[in-house]
Amino acid sequence: MAQMSSYEVPTQIRDLAETSVEQARKAFGSFIGAARRASETAHDTADLARTNAQALYARSLDHAEQNIRAALDHAQKLAAAGSLPEAAAIQAEYARERFAALQAQAQEVSSLAQSAFQQGAERARAALQQGADAARTTLEQGQDAARDAAAAAHEASGAASH
Repeated sequence: MAQMSSYEVPTQIRDLAETSVEQARKAFGSFIGAARRASETAHDTADLARTNAQALYARSLDHAEQNIRAALDHAQKLAAAGSLPEAAAIQAEYARERFAALQAQAQEVSSLAQSAFQQGAERARAALQQGADAARTTLEQGQDAARDAAAAAHEASGAASH
């Protein structure tokens, strides 16, 4: 069996390897941290969307209930009307009230939807900015690691040739 030579790895090469591994750990830590933050942001965004959808749904049910109760009250008043002019007056009042109520309801739903959209857009903007910042940091760390590794390799090759 052939015997292994007792070649010793130069200190500079071992230092270079250790530095490279440490820098790789840092870059991986930055990457996984950014991935976790992105996951949390996606979860938070989904929660926000669910909350906003529930609020819109709840208000829509409230509006439907108000409109149906108003229609039933109107029908009861019409049934109790003693004359055609009285029924016409009840109908005109109901039309005015419902028109105003429907305008207010539409404005409220529009406001809720706009607010939900703005919140979602702001979250998305913040998440994109955070992702870009994390990517820039990771890239800078990678560039620093490459520079350090190149310098250490150059130094090690110079020391090995002497």
